[in-house]
Amino acid sequence: MFAVLHCAFARSRFHALALALCVAAPMAFASGVLPLDQRIAEIRELNRFVPERALPKLKALEAEVRNAPLAQRIEFLNQLAMARHGLGHHGQSFTLANELIALGREYDHAGALAKGLLMQGYSAFAQHRPSEAHRLVWEAEKLANTTDDIDLRVRAAISSGESHAEEGNLPSALERLQAAAALARTKGEPVHVVMALNSLVRLYAQMREPEKGFGLLDEAFAAARKADSPGRMATIRNAEYGLAIDTGQRERALRALQEGLALERSIGATKRVAVSLINLSDFYLKTGAYKQAAGYAEQAVAAARPLNDRKLDATAHLNLGQAYLGTGRLAEGKRQIELGMAGYEGIGDKPELQNALVEYGLALERAGDLPGALQAYHRERKISNELFERRRQQAMLDLQEKYEGDKKQRQIELLRSENLIKSTEIDNRRLQQRVWWLLVAVFALTATVVGLLYRKVRHANAQLHEKNRELKQQSVRDPLTGLYNRRHFLEYMRALPATGVEANEQSDEQTGGGALFLLDVDHFKNINDTYGHAAGDAVLTTIAARLCEILRETDMIVRWGGEEFLAYLPTAPAGTSGLDEVAGRILAGIGATVVDHGGTALSVNVSIGYAPFPLSVGKQNLAWERVVNLVDMALYLAKSHGRNRAYGVRGFADDRLASIDAIEQNLEHAWRAGQVDLSVVMGEREPLKAANG
Repeated sequence: MFAVLHCAFARSRFHALALALCVAAPMAFASGVLPLDQRIAEIRELNRFVPERALPKLKALEAEVRNAPLAQRIEFLNQLAMARHGLGHHGQSFTLANELIALGREYDHAGALAKGLLMQGYSAFAQHRPSEAHRLVWEAEKLANTTDDIDLRVRAAISSGESHAEEGNLPSALERLQAAAALARTKGEPVHVVMALNSLVRLYAQMREPEKGFGLLDEAFAAARKADSPGRMATIRNAEYGLAIDTGQRERALRALQEGLALERSIGATKRVAVSLINLSDFYLKTGAYKQAAGYAEQAVAAARPLNDRKLDATAHLNLGQAYLGTGRLAEGKRQIELGMAGYEGIGDKPELQNALVEYGLALERAGDLPGALQAYHRERKISNELFERRRQQAMLDLQEKYEGDKKQRQIELLRSENLIKSTEIDNRRLQQRVWWLLVAVFALTATVVGLLYRKVRHANAQLHEKNRELKQQSVRDPLTGLYNRRHFLEYMRALPATGVEANEQSDEQTGGGALFLLDVDHFKNINDTYGHAAGDAVLTTIAARLCEILRETDMIVRWGGEEFLAYLPTAPAGTSGLDEVAGRILAGIGATVVDHGGTALSVNVSIGYAPFPLSVGKQNLAWERVVNLVDMALYLAKSHGRNRAYGVRGFADDRLASIDAIEQNLEHAWRAGQVDLSVVMGEREPLKAANG
């Protein structure tokens, strides 16, 4: 989310911490009693960085503000809401935002309305409702632009730009942030310049244009020095850290992060200190220096404990757990990571929880704890499927909303046309009474209007038919790859006639049958983190197209979820050796495919799990859901044993159906014990490579 909403952070990548609303150097209060508006202004600067110190000062002014002029009452409520938000009191912050909106409506004050909507947006994002937050921010921006409040307009433009960036609309984000920077430069307020440039630098990092970000740093540092603000200087140091770490300049990145931490400590910014300690521990995790990572993570846990920020606390525990695993402290590491994931579950942040589980599984795999890695894998897959289905449903809702909007517009056009006909008929009667010789012309005009209306109705019906076709297509197809979606596959499999209680007595070598293949893109998270989500999308669409070439037209290829694909072959080659050949063909075909993204050539591989379908134990055919579970377990074996390979379930030695429960829990153990027969097909290419084209 955009950094102006709250002090956000992310693990295992550059942490977006543009404290556009949270950072400013505290100003010394002048001796004597200053006018109320000046005292509020001084608290505002303090509030942007250390809300725990600003809140008591604001409370001390509350009685005086009741009888103050409207502008001072509005700014006081705004700062009180900011302080509550900065301290994590989101319910109280939202209530104060409602008071601002009520004042704005009562006095027709656009500035109060804009400030209230911005605060509601910040609260919505803090409570994990990003779509609502973006809508509120964009509404606030429109109102802010009707005022002459430069601070409000700059903040609204920055929030708007970062909202667009959060939704992936980088061109609109760039336009809004450049406009914010231009406005700040025109008015010459150095704090506003730092705020705008800080967000712009981070956007260039997200756009993978670091040279443009580096080009703004000198101007940003100069503005921070002019503002005499150690806090603003710290935010620019953190922006420099992000650019440096993205471009492989580790020494510069570490230096920037340490200098930023020293500045934050000098002004007592406790929350910001905790975030920088998390970033330092993450830096050392990336470099494999687990002892240093553990030291900073322990400091981060201690620093986050008294703060009212569950996400901050959860991330500190996750980093500490990974550091402990890296130093061989397996039990302590697991405990810390479980504490961190419990924190994410408590606040409902499933995307961050999914990322944590991916890293947890990899860390356990490196530590040799394969059962623990398997458990983490299953938890991550479950969340991944939930998020994928949520995104699919949202896409359907968006399309339905667009369809309803088009339908309403067509109805409006038809009503207008009907009114036009009525008006024409009235004119005809008048013309018949006054000018009989225009009767023929009037009839001709009426016929023309009716003809036009008829054509419009036909066109509207054609559009309606097209929209219905799009809705039907959307219900069965994945919008990114064009493959069938998971929902369609489930409906298809449920509609299949039963495969029969008794399995075919002929051997696999004697009769053909179907098969299920489940594929997962190797190191897909690294592709997204290194090259961006656009590169990840390019990889998925390319693999989808390649699978359509490798497999037959009669085979059903499904976007199963995230970076997973499922292929159902209703008539696979006879015998298990035929399935091995299909697996080898898929590995080789995708491994030989090069994805061109922005001048960078990406080579990708997949891991595969597969099995014949129907699949029997003794004389009993397994339900297709159980076969998919077994294929999923085989896929995990392929990934945990080195990736770029395929594991296929050939059959079972134990005829008892109950043994399948144990096999599903630990396929590798069953394989080693001789209870299940597996095929192993190796790929030929090395894992992910990239070369500049």
